Amino acid sequence: MATPVIMPRQGQSVESCILTEWKVKPGDSVSEGDVLAVIETDKASFDLESTASGTVLELFWEADDDVPVLANVLAIGEEGENVDEFRPDNGASPPPEPTSSSGDQAVSEPPVTEAQTAADSSPPQVVANEITAGGVSAGVSPRARKLAFRHGLDPETLEGSGPNGRVIERDIEAVISGRPRLSASAVNQARKGMEPPVRGKGLAGMALASDMREPGAIEGAKVESVKGIRKLVAERMIQSLQTSAQLTLNAHFELSAAQAYRKERVDGGKSKVSINDLIAYAQIQALSAHPELNAHFLGDRFAVFEKVHLGIAVDSPRGLMVPVVKDASDLSLEALSAEIKKLAIACREGTIQPDDLSGGSCTLTNLGMLGVSTFTPVLNVPEVAILGVGGIELKPKRTEAGDIEYAEFLPLSLTIDHQAVDGAPAARFLQTLVSLLEENPGQTISTNKE
Repeated sequence: MATPVIMPRQGQSVESCILTEWKVKPGDSVSEGDVLAVIETDKASFDLESTASGTVLELFWEADDDVPVLANVLAIGEEGENVDEFRPDNGASPPPEPTSSSGDQAVSEPPVTEAQTAADSSPPQVVANEITAGGVSAGVSPRARKLAFRHGLDPETLEGSGPNGRVIERDIEAVISGRPRLSASAVNQARKGMEPPVRGKGLAGMALASDMREPGAIEGAKVESVKGIRKLVAERMIQSLQTSAQLTLNAHFELSAAQAYRKERVDGGKSKVSINDLIAYAQIQALSAHPELNAHFLGDRFAVFEKVHLGIAVDSPRGLMVPVVKDASDLSLEALSAEIKKLAIACREGTIQPDDLSGGSCTLTNLGMLGVSTFTPVLNVPEVAILGVGGIELKPKRTEAGDIEYAEFLPLSLTIDHQAVDGAPAARFLQTLVSLLEENPGQTISTNKE
């Protein structure tokens, strides 16, 4: 009996996963536990393993599809079994059966009725992504379709010059005359939507399979599809900028006290902490003193968190990830430092759990180690604030004696959602943060919340 394999739920906050790569195809034999596909959540990658043994009967989704959790992904069973009952309502359907078995794959034109003639003049509701020899369309003549198939063209995408806009043979010939001859393998690539260059690398300019490129490609440029984490980040960044009124405030703090505190810890036999750890700890303390920045703006609601759940931006081999230190306001500096390191390592090794990538109330991002001075962080909506840290700068300062000397400073960039927070409260938050880092690094401040 055929068995469906479902998309597993990867954490309570995950509603769908991107199917990034198939490892099997219909007809393959698999055993329970075999890897069937690679899937991605918002920021992490996993293997989809088989829950049954048998033959892969049908794949219900394409690579790069966004698949809802608990939806059927494919069916496994005995060859020839029917899988209609398992097919999800995602528009997927089995490939059409050829209507001609002749060696040259020619098709005969069906009788044209009055209703079909009327349909010729209206645009088709669905345009095929791939040419099939047995496909029949009233808008394309059989000879045109056969010629188009031979040269890897999709006639449905062409403007016809025949009656009622019908695509005829001369329309196909006109397209062919404007491009190089294609090798057999290049024709197969063309049927999959690839396009040839003006002149190929083959004999007499023939286009080879290696010459074929994505539609709209520019000569000399490599075109790749936007998918996976990059696609999700792109969608969320534009959503952030379209749904929030972002304003960035900049400040600097002197590093002298923070560096002295770090040295004092090491000399005293305590664990080593980084400047980023000290900034994260100070940010948590400042958010406790200014809770209006430790919040989510939800359009008609404003949710202020009692505790700080600090997001830490991490540059991983798979792209930007933002793991969240839950209940960070309950942690000591040592515990916070250890948790940040643990989450960063999990992101870079690809073992981070989906639930660790959601639920933040405010975010910290640091580009200083990459030589960036200042930048404008983009909000991780619906959060109302994100703190950016730049690289060390040597700046002059006036001493108590009135002399001018140079000291090391770190720039801070605070982006807020001006819909939820005004500039003055945000500036006061920065004042508190700078004061903590310059006067009391690593210390806890008491806040009167009554």
